Amino acid sequence: MQNTELKSILKEYEEKRFRRELALEQKKQEIYAKCPRLQEIEDTLKKLGITTVQSIANSDKTTHLQKIQELNQKIQQLKTEKQQLLASLQLSEKDLLPVFDCPICEDTGYTKESNGTVMCSCLTQKLLNTQYNKSNITNIQKENFENFNLLYYSDKVDTEKYSASISPRDNIQIIKGICEKFIQNFDDPSEKNLLFVGNTGLGKTFLSNCIAGEILAKRKTVLYQTAPVMFDSILDDKFGKTHNNTMEHILNANLLIIDDLGTEYRNDLKFADLYEIINTRLLHQEQKITKTIISTNLNITALFKTYDERIVSRLVEHYNICRFFGEDIRFQKK
Repeated sequence: MQNTELKSILKEYEEKRFRRELALEQKKQEIYAKCPRLQEIEDTLKKLGITTVQSIANSDKTTHLQKIQELNQKIQQLKTEKQQLLASLQLSEKDLLPVFDCPICEDTGYTKESNGTVMCSCLTQKLLNTQYNKSNITNIQKENFENFNLLYYSDKVDTEKYSASISPRDNIQIIKGICEKFIQNFDDPSEKNLLFVGNTGLGKTFLSNCIAGEILAKRKTVLYQTAPVMFDSILDDKFGKTHNNTMEHILNANLLIIDDLGTEYRNDLKFADLYEIINTRLLHQEQKITKTIISTNLNITALFKTYDERIVSRLVEHYNICRFFGEDIRFQKK
């Protein structure tokens, strides 16, 4: 399945590059029509290198350095004139270059690194979106920090109701600050992961989407799954129903968001998978930054009753625990 999806996405990339290059060529022609001298300079710069290399090859050692100096001087003069002409048109060098969605791979899907050609994060993310994030990551355009509304949280302290000495509004402001710090220090191995606990309708998923959008903007990969779907996908791979390398994607995504932990059907096999996911992603920290956000309706006591102690102890030690409380926002919006 992944090969078919990869071919389809790469075809989209190719078509996108073609459209961008065509648009650039049309833009250049419009600029050259206003200032023909710019095209003359561009053509001269292209030819200059070839003719000079040929000239140097045929020259003796005495004139070799002299010809190189003459070449550099000529190129610099032309570049200076080009910049002046562009400035007179209120343009810059960038206006003569294609605009890519991904400046890292220039919309090819691949980059060159010391270990060879590797898949760019933008292409990896496209595959993750296609295979896993279809229904989860579509809300990040509207669920972001700009649309985060504190007014849904009461500013009244109710110790008896919420078992807290601060108001829901003060609490969510603290949690928002923790999330912002998590984003800012994402590449720091010492920055803890996030565990969101609390009832439904209190903003856990909203804040997860806020963070996902910010991390995607950093050109990191994000895999967002509800716990039931994630564990079922892993099992489907294990028993040969699918061949999506689900566990590999889960272990290696820069940011993994597991939503609704505790709503899945639980058994020893899934407990083992959850421990492997949590533990392996923690061990990655020194070589590859892999952060995790887990949200659950269960409190810490319920987590200890539900899951193996090894799992919960990892969460308590390596995750910032954010407890959400207040009134269900969904009812306030009606």
